[in-house]
Amino acid sequence: MPMVDHSGAAPEPGTTLDEFPLVREDFAHRWTALISTTVLANISRPELEQLLAALTTQLLHAVSAEPEEPEHAHRIGRAMVEHDFIASETLERSIGFIGEHLLGHFHLPASWTGRLMRVLGSLAAGFSDGLRDRTLDQQELSKTAAVIATRRAQQAQHDSETKFRAVFNSSAVGIAVIGLDDRLIDFNESLVGLLRHPADELRRLTASSLLHPDYRTSMTVAIERLAAGEVEHFRGEHRMVRSDGEIVEVLLALSLVRGPDGEPAYYVAMIENMNELRALQTQLVRQSLHDAQTGLANRAQYLGWLEHAAGSQGPDTAVLAHFDIDGFRVVNDAFGHGVGNRILVEVANHLRTVFDGVGQIARIGPDEFGVLVKDPKDTRSVIVLVEDALELLAEPIYIDSHGIAVTASVGLVSGRARGADASELLRCADITLGWAKADGKAQWSLYDRDRDLRDRDMCVLAASIPGGLELGEFRVDYQPVVALSDRSLVAVEAKLRWHHPERGLLDPDQFLPLTNSTGMVMRLSRWALDRACQDAGRWYAEFGEAAPVLCMDLIARHCQEPELVAETVKLLQQTGLPAKFLLFELHESLPSAITDEQVEELGILAEHGVRLVLDQLTGGTVTSKRLRDIPLHGIKFASTIGAALGGETALLDESAAMALIRWSSVLHLPLSADDVRDETVALRLAELGVTHAQGPLFGEPVDADAIRTMLSER
Repeated sequence: MPMVDHSGAAPEPGTTLDEFPLVREDFAHRWTALISTTVLANISRPELEQLLAALTTQLLHAVSAEPEEPEHAHRIGRAMVEHDFIASETLERSIGFIGEHLLGHFHLPASWTGRLMRVLGSLAAGFSDGLRDRTLDQQELSKTAAVIATRRAQQAQHDSETKFRAVFNSSAVGIAVIGLDDRLIDFNESLVGLLRHPADELRRLTASSLLHPDYRTSMTVAIERLAAGEVEHFRGEHRMVRSDGEIVEVLLALSLVRGPDGEPAYYVAMIENMNELRALQTQLVRQSLHDAQTGLANRAQYLGWLEHAAGSQGPDTAVLAHFDIDGFRVVNDAFGHGVGNRILVEVANHLRTVFDGVGQIARIGPDEFGVLVKDPKDTRSVIVLVEDALELLAEPIYIDSHGIAVTASVGLVSGRARGADASELLRCADITLGWAKADGKAQWSLYDRDRDLRDRDMCVLAASIPGGLELGEFRVDYQPVVALSDRSLVAVEAKLRWHHPERGLLDPDQFLPLTNSTGMVMRLSRWALDRACQDAGRWYAEFGEAAPVLCMDLIARHCQEPELVAETVKLLQQTGLPAKFLLFELHESLPSAITDEQVEELGILAEHGVRLVLDQLTGGTVTSKRLRDIPLHGIKFASTIGAALGGETALLDESAAMALIRWSSVLHLPLSADDVRDETVALRLAELGVTHAQGPLFGEPVDADAIRTMLSER
């Protein structure tokens, strides 16, 4: 059995040392499942999986080698043949699987697609060379049989002839016995089929006449070297001429058989059709670069196009258009994957209708398609085509009496191509497609560098939140809440703030919206609640009932936690803060965003003594029924409502504010106001029955020590 390196090599970029063995074994397991029914070798499935794991390691070395080592992939192809993986279907499935999944499975850079294509080409070439050498080895056996048959003709002519004829007649390779006078002494049916000459005609021809004229001189030299004993046999690629004049490329192996006296007796030629091998190789490579379902190029081919467009020989400009079907999962869930697949085929056909002859089209994801237009007249001309495609896609497709219409979102990137970064072009197209979906779907969006920079800046900020929390960059400040009657401190609202080392002090609205995309929202929420309750617990321990009530924002995501009540009660016990000194502010949109079960949880929380206040109320999104379901202890106006009561607002604004105050009074709940900035507004609020207020007029957010100082000075 040929040797294969079974050692676990270091993982490539994107895969950690701990993850690599598991990721490699999973890749090998999937590869095994794909080709196990095609392998002709006598090998158990566990042994096959172990062998493919070793080949996977070698593939990763071949893809990541610096500088590139094509011979490494070439050896992998030969190793497959050496282990009896000789079925064309085995190679076809292997190349398709590796080309489609290797980079994604091991989280390797998309820019390595070109490397992978070259590795697959070398692997296929190695497989072909291995198969050819295997054939030639078999040819050598055939030659040996011929020599033995001839030398023993007098002793056992009948038996030897029988054995030789068995090999001679059954071989798929063309075999010819050629006399020293260049005449064909004998040949098998495979040679007749290869050259398409009738057998009688072949017997009248010379071997040289079957060669293409360009190769006759080199063959004469080879024969002379064989006769002189300089070489034992000759192998090389040649061209031969068929009966109809068609040229066929062959691999020809020629050996000289000598008689008992050592003198040349005749030649044995083994001739294999290289056209078929090359056609198979071309077909396999094509299949690895095309999507079988739609007939379009696949993602690997698309990435290759991008790399070429960005290369030194690429076009001056290019436009990328990435189409993603909106809500395609709904189609699959409603009608099944069979219908979904037919929809994908129709989408591909529509894109061909619009872009054939204009751009290169590929299926680059389960429900995503890419179009590359090189050197367009202008960006607007491509946008017109995109709009035409969207109109076509919106037309119903009738499948089994169902008229199914789909829409698509499109991300467009237009700009310089030659010398650009292919992976950057792909990234820009992906994020622009995301903008189109985020802005409402069923539309196109054009790449905007300024928006990208802003988004990337926000992504950098979002990605640094976990590190900032670990490094102690976050803190909780407190804004005073006063009684409008005497301006005494009655409560504080906790404000989570980030003292960023480069951007300075950031308010919550500058980073909290980012936590939803990073999964940090609950971690920050719990951290802020824990820190604030600790501070409030210390105030209560020192000042007792004179301590301020702690007001905290309770976000919808926190309400969805099944342990909200238990965690809150436990935290209050640990910090020594009575439940009545904790007040949760619920944003106006929250009651409509939570379930009835979560509303019940809020009720249980209120039964423990925690107060609930509806925050940022504008009167536009909460139903009165929902308000009755939640045991509220107060209502807090949005800053815009308080501002509407100032002296410079429009009459309509003040009328709306007055209506909201009257509506709130019907609920018999105390009212408070946010963002109060001047004395006029404060006095007007007090006249209207608002009991509490906060804002710049009464103090900006300060740290816990400053609040303690305020309490001490009262």
